Amino acid sequence: MKKPINKEDHIIVDYTYAAIVPLLPELIGFENSQAAKYTCRILGAGALAYTLFTKAKRTPFSLIPFKAHLFIDVTVSLLAIATPWLSRFARNTDARNTLFGVGLSGLTAGLLTDADKKPATEDLPLFI
Repeated sequence: MKKPINKEDHIIVDYTYAAIVPLLPELIGFENSQAAKYTCRILGAGALAYTLFTKAKRTPFSLIPFKAHLFIDVTVSLLAIATPWLSRFARNTDARNTLFGVGLSGLTAGLLTDADKKPATEDLPLFI
């Protein structure tokens, strides 16, 4: 299967994910669930941390191979989907559905990214 996302676009998606996911408890209204709130904060901080250290343009530290980054994305996304049940907040439908959506979006981005695909142009702006 031809994968439609190149690694430079994936990095931009990751920065966006890292900025938005920690804010979801307040935006959606489940900030009273401590486990769900902290899960979102950890997911965002973790995504930012391993993105900053991935070997790609627009990252300051080139330590983690991009294929390892994708493996982390997929693994963390599966964990995000399971967390409402593992942390026992699955009855909170807002939190459960949000974490399911976050996990599904991360899983989709990870599985649809071609680690070897080059961007259409080498001089893409940081934000489009």
